[in-house]
Amino acid sequence: MSTFPLGRWRVRRSGYGAMQLDGPFASGGPADPAAAAGVLRAAVAAGVDHIDTAQYYGAVNSLIREALYPYPDNLVIVSKVAVRGDAAGPESGESRQLRAGIMDNLRSLRVGQLAAVNLRLPGDGRVDARFDDQLAALVAARDEGLIAGVGLSNVSHRQLRHATAGTDIVCVQNLFHLADRGASPVLQECLSRGIAFVPFCPLGWPRGEANPVLRNRVVIQTAARLGASPAQVALQWLLQHAPNVLLIPGTASMAHLRDNLAAENVTLDDEALRDLDGIGITQPGP
Repeated sequence: MSTFPLGRWRVRRSGYGAMQLDGPFASGGPADPAAAAGVLRAAVAAGVDHIDTAQYYGAVNSLIREALYPYPDNLVIVSKVAVRGDAAGPESGESRQLRAGIMDNLRSLRVGQLAAVNLRLPGDGRVDARFDDQLAALVAARDEGLIAGVGLSNVSHRQLRHATAGTDIVCVQNLFHLADRGASPVLQECLSRGIAFVPFCPLGWPRGEANPVLRNRVVIQTAARLGASPAQVALQWLLQHAPNVLLIPGTASMAHLRDNLAAENVTLDDEALRDLDGIGITQPGP
């Protein structure tokens, strides 16, 4: 079992994203709260020591608290905050909004400090006064002891370099998977600086028949040849792609949880790596 630093902790490279526990698109609440709590407990029992969440994922933080509190000493909980697009008021209120988001996470999870909080960005890639002000709000929360580390989500390469010139960044969450490697420069920058890179949607997006990863013919054929599932192949490719990758695949299913964690034990041979490395974003599945 390989590990990588996330701030002052070393965590297992296979973690768990809690978003799907609250239903599709983190809305509506879990159909079976007891089953959702069971998935969380099973993840921790299986050795997961890194859980990704957010207060704006509906009831997810409450589920985590009810299932796992008091938390194991080695459990690293990472959340995120964002300036919501529908928020009223001038931009000068964004820092207060981000701080309120951090406090909401602390209260709902019943913790005095979060291991890290990611600043979720809109994806415009701009380095401007607004970006600096939002980043400063998280740095202030870290200096106050509310969070142990500052992370960034949906960040451009330029924004990452600008941020790291002024403060320590412990993790980055960006879209990255077999069929979309647009964040490769960000991943490589993180690797060179010893920053954890946490790909969101590691099994592709959208879900269902249009999924560019799990429905990709190369992934399906490789999985069949190796006696693995397509998800296991896709996750193991990410683990082998760079040593600073930390996985947070999300699921509300016990079976999928077991399948995802077992990806650590899948071996991709040279043929598999060659075939998977050749996948392009427009390759459709069968």
